Parts: sequence; structure tokens; C-alpha cells
Amino acid sequence: MEQFKLEIKQAAKAAWVDLIGFAGRDRFEGLEARRNPFTLFPQGKTAILIARRITRGTLRGVEEGSNFGDYGMFGRNWLTDTFINQSTYSLAATIERSGWEAMPVVPGVRQAVSGVAEPVEPDFKYAAVACGLGEIGVVGEVLTPQYGPRQRFALIITDAELPADPLLDKPVCTRCGRCVAICPLQALDSHWTDVSICGQTMPVASCDLSRCAICKNGAIATGRDSADRLAALCVRTCVDELGQAGALDNTFETSFRKRQAWGKNEFGEAVDIVEGGQA
Repeated sequence: MEQFKLEIKQAAKAAWVDLIGFAGRDRFEGLEARRNPFTLFPQGKTAILIARRITRGTLRGVEEGSNFGDYGMFGRNWLTDTFINQSTYSLAATIERSGWEAMPVVPGVRQAVSGVAEPVEPDFKYAAVACGLGEIGVVGEVLTPQYGPRQRFALIITDAELPADPLLDKPVCTRCGRCVAICPLQALDSHWTDVSICGQTMPVASCDLSRCAICKNGAIATGRDSADRLAALCVRTCVDELGQAGALDNTFETSFRKRQAWGKNEFGEAVDIVEGGQA
């Protein structure tokens, strides 16, 4: 199956997939049913996680406070609903042409499953760690060695038993705490909690998502107590930190943050932003 895995990776490259990782179902054992992607396909043997990058320039308008609409399209709506879905379909079709079933799974969708008390919504952060693509940073988002927090994911569950990729062997997050310190709404807790996945332990700041849902600093509310934070001030600060630290493979000639960051409180009023960190 090594050859078939190589063929899948080659097909992924042709479908504009930026990242791909493989994990056997054993890495998901012990994960509660409502968060486990194999609950949706009990006969599945392998999870294949793919990602497409959010280009750094897509975040520029939000970082400058000058253009929010283009991020909403290229960094979120189109990237999620069109670009990565096209890649996922193409890869699933490639797998099925070889006689194996391939179930596409997208983030944020809850499925009612017979015999499971609660709706099933697979945990993509867990999957990113299990498939060897990244870790969860202090900011609470998946960080990859290639792009930091700048990517969106889709998942394919297949009954083909493919070799797993190794887990990430070095941290991406610098543990600087800038993301925590810079939040105008103090949504991130300064006391970090260890999160363990597949034997990997990562310090993560607890996040009050009800605060993020009313954030005026780049977060996009997705519910009363939920938000898409990938363009929020905390995550953009992470982008800047990882770039300055030289922690990423995707490098640029200039730093991401060009001037003092702008910020607003929950009422939309401008506030002074003071960069800081945590020892």
C-alpha cells in the first residue's frame, strides 16, 4: 500500500492540496464517539487529512484594517466551500477509482448517527495532530510547520489500510504568549492547560468563545458562543510571531506586522494595543 499512498499524494499535489497526512484508526481509539470521524464510517481504516493554505496576503486587509471582504472570500467562504471541496472530491475520486471507498468529511457539520446519543462532529484539531500535520498552539488553533495557523482542512475516511505518517517531532508554537496578551477582550486565559493527543502534550490557553463571538478584531461569529478566529488579532499576532521566529517553512522577505496593531473593544470602540508576552 506504500505505492498507493504515493499515488494519492501525487494526486493531491495535482489537486492543489498544500498539506496531506495519514493516520490509522488506532490513533483515534479512546476519542469519544461524537468527536471521532470513524464513527461516521465504522469500516474505515485510514484518515487522510488535507489542507489548503490561507495566503498571507489574504490577511493583509484585516491586518491593516482596510479590507475585510476579500479575506471573507479567499480566506474563508470560497476556500472552504469551493477550493478545498474541489480538492477533496478530486482526491476521493482518485481513491475510489482504485476500488476503495472514500468518505469526504468537512469541518463544522454535525451528523445524527444511529446509536450515538449526540450529533457527531469530528474533531479536526485532534485529526491534525494524529495525522502528523501539526500541533495545537497556545492560541488554540492548529499550527503547522509550513504555514502556522494559515490553512483550512478537510478529511477523507477510507477503507484502504494505508501506512500512517509520523507525528510531528518538534513544536511549532514559540510559547511566547503574545496571542494571550494582545486580546482586547481578554478571551484567552493566561493560565495554560496541557492538552494531550496521541502522546503529544501541548500547552493551550483556554478560550472564552462567547467573547470571540463579539470580537471586532477580525474574528467572525459562527454562533452565539462560537467564532472563526483565523483572522482575529490573536491569530494574526501568531502569524507575525512565527514569521519573526523563523519557525515556518513558508517564508517571506518582510515581516507580517508593519506597524502597531489596531484593536477594538466589544462595543467597537478603538483601544490602545500593547504588545506583550508571557514568560
